Amino acid sequence: MQLCIFEGINYDRLEPLIFSRPTYQLICGINSLRAKIVRSYPGIKYSLHCRTYLDAVVRIHNPGIPINRIEDDSCLFINGRVLAPLNMAEIIPLEGEDRLYLNGDTIVAARVSGKKLDELKTRMHDLLSESNFDGLAVEKVDIKTIDYIWDLVNHNGAEILKDYQYLKENVHAGEENIKGNVSPGAHIIGKENVYIEEGAVVKPGAVIDATKGPVYIDRDAFIYSNAVIEGAVYIGERTHVKSTAVLYQNVSIGKVCKVGGEIEGSIMLPYSNKQHAGFLGHAYLGSWVNIGADTNCSDLKNNYGSVKVYINGEVIDSGSQFLGVIIGDHSKTAINTMFNTGTIVGFSCNIFGAAFPQKYLPSFSWGGSEAVTTYDIERSIETATRVVARREKTLFDVEEKLFRKIFDLTKKERRKRGYPY
Repeated sequence: MQLCIFEGINYDRLEPLIFSRPTYQLICGINSLRAKIVRSYPGIKYSLHCRTYLDAVVRIHNPGIPINRIEDDSCLFINGRVLAPLNMAEIIPLEGEDRLYLNGDTIVAARVSGKKLDELKTRMHDLLSESNFDGLAVEKVDIKTIDYIWDLVNHNGAEILKDYQYLKENVHAGEENIKGNVSPGAHIIGKENVYIEEGAVVKPGAVIDATKGPVYIDRDAFIYSNAVIEGAVYIGERTHVKSTAVLYQNVSIGKVCKVGGEIEGSIMLPYSNKQHAGFLGHAYLGSWVNIGADTNCSDLKNNYGSVKVYINGEVIDSGSQFLGVIIGDHSKTAINTMFNTGTIVGFSCNIFGAAFPQKYLPSFSWGGSEAVTTYDIERSIETATRVVARREKTLFDVEEKLFRKIFDLTKKERRKRGYPY
């Protein structure tokens, strides 16, 4: 039996974060959607399915894992948008008769063997939909799938708690909570709900308050003096939380980030910076994003109504009263940039200007409130190459090709708004 985490239809509702990664690489809580699925089936051999244009990039970052390939004669397919509960394997066991598991009209999983699996093996470069599993017995299950980016934001606090419990009970069982170097002048409240990994440093005057939720500070993170962290919060490996930073509840910061100012209810993927003053609330930032000093985002409308968002060519009512900015990978903001509630900033944008820019900025936008044009693809790649080199990383050839592919995929949206190309 093999496990395959797949991408299906409606993946594009998670734009702009999914332009450069499969859906299952998005983070909610401490772990990615993929990690939550895999840990539910310990020791299982698994493969990854993705859109064709992501194939080469997924391969270089996942050596030894089969990509778009099934190697067994039976397989449990799981939707990469699943927010796997801790008892996932009890609800959907590995073994059993072939079956399709649905939540409403959304595929959660499918157990497949025989001729049906042979047919699927020949179509592993396609997006999978319910029609691929025609003829299977159907079972309804109550397992959440992520439909839009704000679902990740809204579930983040509960997922930090769930992931923290899993790590404490299964990975760090019986270990001390505090392994890092915590100054006697630091203040830890609710120490039983705080986990500080080896190599992490917490300087004098820092306040970590876990009375309302757990705080997990990962290996080699650095918490400066006078920073305030109020759980539930996750701080990734080698991430720096600057002096006077205030991280309120339900914040997840990926590895090798720098954060400062005021952050609430938000997720930042690895290698992004928001290290200066300014407010970020109920937001989701991709990787390699840089937020200029005093950049602020609104996350609440003046009439306290639900926030509407432009996604994949449609205006969608998020149903959320609180929702800030969503920013794709490799995008940047200048100092004093302002974002309205529910603003979408695409992949590789450079945003600046004195007033609020429009609420939807397609990938490769250059400008702000006064005028926006196309960010030249060559300049975009040149900047990205310099940025990743500062973190001792390399922009691989396949990643440069990915930039060009995303540029082509998003050209239509730019032309709709009068951009030159």
